[in-house]
Amino acid sequence: MKRILTLAALFPAPLMAAAFERPIPQPQTDAAEFWFFIGSVALVLSLVAVQWLVSRR
Repeated sequence: MKRILTLAALFPAPLMAAAFERPIPQPQTDAAEFWFFIGSVALVLSLVAVQWLVSRR
């Protein structure tokens, strides 16, 4: 046990944990917003198509 404490005293930096740094979210790019918009429109159109098909029966 004394050897471990002696090694910890000689090399404290690698044995100590670094402080937690919260990640900073990156802003959305224009391309990501464009494809999200296209996907949202496609989802709404598919829901409208399903509603139209179901209501015909």
